[in-house]
Amino acid sequence: MQAALLPNRGVIKVAGETARTFLNGLVTADIARMSPDSARYAALLTPQGKIIADFIVIEAPAKDGGGFFLDCPRALAPDLGQKLNFYKLRAKVQIENLSEALGIMAIWDGHGESKYGLAYLDPRLPALGWRIILPPHVAKDAAADLNAELVEASAYDAHRIALGVPRGGIDFIYGDAFPHEADMDQLNGIDFEKGCYVGQEVVSRVEHRASARNRVVPVIFEGFAPDAGAPVMAGDKTIGHMGSTVAGRGLAILRLDRAADALSAGEKLVAGGILITPVKPNWARFTFPGEARSDA
Repeated sequence: MQAALLPNRGVIKVAGETARTFLNGLVTADIARMSPDSARYAALLTPQGKIIADFIVIEAPAKDGGGFFLDCPRALAPDLGQKLNFYKLRAKVQIENLSEALGIMAIWDGHGESKYGLAYLDPRLPALGWRIILPPHVAKDAAADLNAELVEASAYDAHRIALGVPRGGIDFIYGDAFPHEADMDQLNGIDFEKGCYVGQEVVSRVEHRASARNRVVPVIFEGFAPDAGAPVMAGDKTIGHMGSTVAGRGLAILRLDRAADALSAGEKLVAGGILITPVKPNWARFTFPGEARSDA
């Protein structure tokens, strides 16, 4: 079992009498029916349906003071807190950015419940493992208590990439990507049965028309890795861009129909002069160019 403190993750707390209904009216997941034993993956969107920030929502048990914690990108935590305060109006909620005091530790290849912090199974994909909200200075003790090897955050990133799970800011761009493009519909990040939230009409339209043309997909390659942001070419046409990579695997956001047309015509996909091949992850339910299966 391995554990890693993730320095790129921050924590926002939303508490108060109406915290549940406040969050439920804003984000893509169903917060109304969640409980402390079941985290949610969610996003706050623009009215045009683009991702401002994605995060994992965890409800603290009443015995621990209750309230909701958002495991979010640390760089976005101040702006996310401001956005939530913008929507606050007269809602009886308190919003705090706790990123200076609390951090996120990921645990995989084992069980992650811990007395050192608030533990939860990653709601995106069980294989990603557990996460714990805790003060960073106790990470070493928490890992030892779990009999886990404390490793660098890069090891967790390699684990994520091998599973084909996107990371915002490198695999898709905040403020520019729709939830379907970031595979949030595939990774339990959108509840299509809940009531209204900001950007819902756009998300519902994409879902019902099956019109998500761009998606982040896993790719494999040999040798040196293409740079993040490198254009993916099919002949002389740009059909996407590279994201994160590690040891022969990576993620790329591709225009699916153009990638499928290129592959069916025998054209190769190239990024930065390096041949890449899309490989379908086991969790993907959308039509995939090439339809090769992944071991991840």
